[in-house]
Parts: sequence; structure tokens; C-alpha cells
Amino acid sequence: MRAAVIGHVEWVEFARVERVPRPGEIAHAAETWEEPAGGGGVAVVQLLKLAGDATLFTALGDDDLGHRAKRELEALGVRVETTFRPVPQRWAFTFIDSRGERTITTIGERLGPSGDDPLAWDELYGADAVYFCAGDVGALRAGREAKALVATSRVAGDLAGAHVPLDALVGSARDPAERYRPGEIQPPPGAIVLTAGSKGGTWVTSDGSRGTFAPAPLPGPVTDAYGCGDSFAAGLAFALGKGQAIRDAVAFAARCGAACLTGRGAFEGQLRLV
Repeated sequence: MRAAVIGHVEWVEFARVERVPRPGEIAHAAETWEEPAGGGGVAVVQLLKLAGDATLFTALGDDDLGHRAKRELEALGVRVETTFRPVPQRWAFTFIDSRGERTITTIGERLGPSGDDPLAWDELYGADAVYFCAGDVGALRAGREAKALVATSRVAGDLAGAHVPLDALVGSARDPAERYRPGEIQPPPGAIVLTAGSKGGTWVTSDGSRGTFAPAPLPGPVTDAYGCGDSFAAGLAFALGKGQAIRDAVAFAARCGAACLTGRGAFEGQLRLV
């Protein structure tokens, strides 16, 4: 199976604390670590673990963090198709509290690829699954050459004017930044999937079919919520690319989200099929 992600990378510094400090407080971190992540980074590693092959189409800052992000994603087995922009690499600071909840602060411009960048866009023709979370209209249109194209509702504003058919749009029902207003994107996505954490989520198709899905059983104790949503989205793209019906695809995606919740950081707990 051939899978790809078109999206952004953030270099993320993590700190595990008892709770996020209140204004004026000083919090002691029990542990700290850092790794390349962000929506594109998380999703492409999850797809790699499901499909055995995954390419990230992205843009990175032309600085130490940007080049380090590329090296470390490649060390995980990802093929990275990128251009380096003459700007600082976007990074983030993330608290992980005692309940495993993550609180994220991003610093810098989100960098996505352009269809005009000299990347191997032709390789997306006939790909099985693509997840889109950042990039311009040209990049999105390149992703449409895949059998299944899934996008995040985080970029619904960018998608609205593109008029590119989506097999599914996925987002969080809890996050105001990921809300979707019916009719916002034309043509309507084949399915709208909204997650609700431990309550599961809902789906509705363009022909009016709708349903709910339950949260998947956790394969271990809750450790870290970072990356659960993008792991879910990657799982959804993978399942649709395999030809699964939406009801089965969201159930599989829920397994990916649940697995991620049991690992440290972006990648440790992700579901692995190969």
C-alpha cells in the first residue's frame, strides 16, 4: 500500500508535570523530551506503521531544527519530500499533565508545501491514501490523485475555495478551531467525521447516512494524549484507502487514536500493523 501525508511539522519540546501551572506559578517537570511531530509528522509515522511505506510532503525551516526534523523523521523510516524555506522552523512547547492531557503552545509560522515546490508530486498518482493537513491548493490537488483523500477540518477555510473533492473531512467536535459548518466546502466531502475523545464520535456522509462510533478499548494505561487526533486521521485515511466502508473505517481509526493515548510522546504508542 502507498500512503502519504501533505502537511506541516513542528519540533516539539515536552514536559511532564503534575498539572499545568496557574499564572505566576512554577511547575517542576518530572521528565522532558523532544521530537519532530505536528500534524504531518504524527500522521505520516502512523501511516508508516500501518502501510509499511509512507512519504511526507512538507516544507521546513532552513535552520538547525528544520534540518534536524528531516533527519529524525527519516531515521523513523519516513521518506521526506521537502523544501527548506528561509524562515525559522515552527516549534511547540507541550505540557503533559498527570491525567495524560496535553496543552500546546506553538511558536512560529505553520509551514506547508506548495504545488509549485519541486517535489515528487507525480508519485501521488494512484497512491492508496493521502492525508492533508497543510499546504496550498496545488498541493491539495496533487493529493486528489490518490484513491482516498482525507483532510483535517483545521484548514477548512483553505479547503473552501479549492473545490477539490474529499473522501472525508475529519476534526474534533470539542475544538472550536476544528468545527465545520455544513456547506462550507464544495463539493461536500464524502464524509464528515467528528471525534469526541472518550465518547467516541459521529459521522455523516454526503448522501445523508449517519452514525456514531464508540471509543476503542485502550491497549494499556493512559500515558499521553499528544498525537491522538492525527493518529486517528491517519488511520481513517488508511482504512478508506483499503476500501473500507465509513462505519468500519472510523472504528479502525478509533483503534489508532486509542493506541496513541497509551504511549509517551507522538509515536511510542501508535498502532502497528507491519
